[in-house]
Amino acid sequence: MERFSDLVIKIVKTIPKGKIASYGQIALIAGEPRAARQVGWILNQQSDERTPWWRVINNSGRISIKHPEISALEQKELLEKEGIKVTKNFEIDMKKYRWKF
Repeated sequence: MERFSDLVIKIVKTIPKGKIASYGQIALIAGEPRAARQVGWILNQQSDERTPWWRVINNSGRISIKHPEISALEQKELLEKEGIKVTKNFEIDMKKYRWKF
């Protein structure tokens, strides 16, 4: 059986460029619907570009990153490079950009 953390990384790597998912959505796909917080902790350990962690935001459509070395502004810039519109308050239209798996 695949470890939850490995499964989360595998799922996040499949989010297409220009789409976003919520922490809870990733947890649900991974078979642990109540593990959104754990998804956040797992992604907090990912800072390389092989895992597109920046495509995962909270379910209300806001960037809510809590990382000592990466800011919300950096995540906003990465999303905007992919064509995702992010407001100055770090909000994203979930209906428009949510990944449909």
